[in-house]
Amino acid sequence: MILLSLLSILLPYSSMAATTTPGVDVAKTGISPKFATAYHVSDWLQYSPSQLELVIRLGERRVYVMNNARVVTSYPIAIGRNGWETPIGHYQVIQMIEDPTWEHPLNGDIIPPGRDNPLGSHWIGFWTDGTNYIGFHGTPNEETVGQAVSHGCVRMFNRDVLALFNKVQLGTPVIVEP
Repeated sequence: MILLSLLSILLPYSSMAATTTPGVDVAKTGISPKFATAYHVSDWLQYSPSQLELVIRLGERRVYVMNNARVVTSYPIAIGRNGWETPIGHYQVIQMIEDPTWEHPLNGDIIPPGRDNPLGSHWIGFWTDGTNYIGFHGTPNEETVGQAVSHGCVRMFNRDVLALFNKVQLGTPVIVEP
């Protein structure tokens, strides 16, 4: 009980997430994990959530991890292709899923967590219209990183999305620039 109270103070956006079971909850990508899901709590966060932000520069195909307006690190990314552009604007991390399950948006096929999952090992959602979702995720096709090939999502090397997952938390600002 005390832990839950402490978490609600430390993670003011925790009410935006719900606990899930790996392999049961479904992420419909390119544009989705459909459901709000479990958040990752790290007792060893290196940055204050109020100082950390992610800046995606679509033209550079990079995401920058910023702390107090200084670049901490950056990672190469794949972005949305023509007709499925990654949305420009100011957002925040609203979902974090480790070992996501994916549902194909066109035929409904379910892909469980694992090496063949198009989301890779981690999902960090930052945009939704209530039906579709966009976020950072890994990929089994790492050769696509650096290209405009997704349905709006931000693809990363699996090792990079894991590193990013361990740096951010719910509520971390995400700024998408042209």
